[in-house]
Formats: sequence, C-alpha cells, structure tokens
Amino acid sequence: MLSTVSEKGQITVPKRLRDQLGIRPGDRLELVEDAGRLVATKAVPGDPVAAVYGILDLEVSTDEAIDALRGPSDAM
Repeated sequence: MLSTVSEKGQITVPKRLRDQLGIRPGDRLELVEDAGRLVATKAVPGDPVAAVYGILDLEVSTDEAIDALRGPSDAM
C-alpha cells in the first residue's frame, strides 16, 4: 500500500488499515525508525494519577496534612 508525503510532511493512513488497526481521529501514533523503516504504533495514553504519584514531598504524614487542612477528625 502506498501513501504520498505531503509538502507539510503528512501522510494519509489508508482507510482499510485504519479500520483494521482501530485507528480513530485524534489517536496519537508513535513513530520510530527501525533499520531504515518507519514504524508507527498507537500511543497508549498514560495514567494521569500515575504520572504525578509520589512527586509531593510532605514534611508530615498524610493524616497530619489532612488534619492541618480540614481540622482534626473526630476520633472513634
């Protein structure tokens, strides 16, 4: 299957391949060079929570931070 590169460097993925691979408008493709070949794979969206997990370094425990923000919780 052939595709022509436009002046802007864009290519069209043929409809048959888009349907077969489940590529939809707005999907992102990761492009890599492999031994002179251009290989495109669907980019897997990352988990936004996992991306920020552990970046906050508190000087106190989580419970102490929550108590400072909300006030002490009622002890059972």
